[in-house]
Amino acid sequence: MPRLQKNDNFIDKTFTVLADIVLKILPTSKEEKEAFCYYRDGMSAQSEGEYAEALENYYEALTLEEDPYDRSYILYNIGLIYASNGEHIKALEYYHQALQLNTQMPQAFNNIAVIYHYQGLKAANKQKFEASKAMFNKAAIYWKKAIILAPNNYIEAQNWLKTTGRMQNIN
Repeated sequence: MPRLQKNDNFIDKTFTVLADIVLKILPTSKEEKEAFCYYRDGMSAQSEGEYAEALENYYEALTLEEDPYDRSYILYNIGLIYASNGEHIKALEYYHQALQLNTQMPQAFNNIAVIYHYQGLKAANKQKFEASKAMFNKAAIYWKKAIILAPNNYIEAQNWLKTTGRMQNIN
């Protein structure tokens, strides 16, 4: 079942070795071990740009993984793939599912905001100013949530919130 890595760089090799050691040491069920192997292989494929293979592994990990926290990261990574392929609606679905399981994922809040901001820019370019404003307001809501969880991150988003007057009520 382990994926053969085409790009055997030091970090990937190290992660794989450490993951295998952890799986042998920790008292985990067969399903948990299998889920982690699929997740690890999904991450490896994703890092190499093999998105179809990554999705297959992530979906298989989802069928085996029961822990909500771990499932949230699988869902988040699926969202990343859809977003990188321009499938923003699907990406939003998976980011929201991840947040339902784990409300402490600033990266998911950030990525949702990025999509809404992008949609706002597209609407503005088409001179659909009401739709643009609505998308920018949605982006602001999600960036504020990300910033609350990770106040030292997302500096560009913080600057955008300040310059557009959307920074108020951050807490």
